Amino acid sequence: MDFLNLDFSLWVVAALILSALAAGFIDSVAGGGGLILVPSFILAGLPPQVALGQEKIVSTLGTLAAIRNFVKNRKVIWRAVATGIPAGLAGAYIGAKMILFFDPDTVGMIIFALLPVGIILSFMPKKNLREGEQHFSAPKLYVGVPITVFLIGFYDGFFGPGTGSFLILALHFILRFDLVAASANSKLFNVSSNIGALVAFMLAGKVLYLLAVPLVLANLAGNHLGSSSALRYGSKMVSSTLSVSMLILMASLGYKYVP
Repeated sequence: MDFLNLDFSLWVVAALILSALAAGFIDSVAGGGGLILVPSFILAGLPPQVALGQEKIVSTLGTLAAIRNFVKNRKVIWRAVATGIPAGLAGAYIGAKMILFFDPDTVGMIIFALLPVGIILSFMPKKNLREGEQHFSAPKLYVGVPITVFLIGFYDGFFGPGTGSFLILALHFILRFDLVAASANSKLFNVSSNIGALVAFMLAGKVLYLLAVPLVLANLAGNHLGSSSALRYGSKMVSSTLSVSMLILMASLGYKYVP
């Protein structure tokens, strides 16, 4: 395929590494790392569907560092995870298969159109609940969680950016998790949806494995730093940074795709 012959300068690779580091930090704290990665890949010259596939491989492996920190601090609710992970895998695989039917220019326009949705999801207020207020009724665990994670997983496979924030909000309203616990559990659901979408993109040949190596390492470092900061300071610390980044990236993509 033509995109396999793309030649990246050291400056472009360095910029993508910084983007992956920042995306990992932001994603582990408040969600929305894909809002940085996908536009960055497109601006670097990757076709839109390849950009989506590349974001999936970086985010899937990078999120492991955040999960490790949250598991170590006992913030994961395993009963909810067990019912949500299969739903996330299935939803994201179906969503990714659907986006592969569109031509690259159409996908670019879809990404530009959906970015505001991801931004809104990332900045919707998330009221922090005190620990101990979580409620785990059977209908929520065995019906609400799978349906919610399936639908969000579909969105993750079809587009992706903002999924982490979407999951945090859903866990907050459905299971009444406190904010840090919602963030912790959303990471496991997000990994499952990332894997489901990644399988579809890999089978379609939409992943650049060599380029992924330094970006995964940078994203791992960002996730580790961000999750450690989230456990200590909360998520407000990244709001202004994410806001400025999104405005710049939206302007750049608008210039590229809007006639």
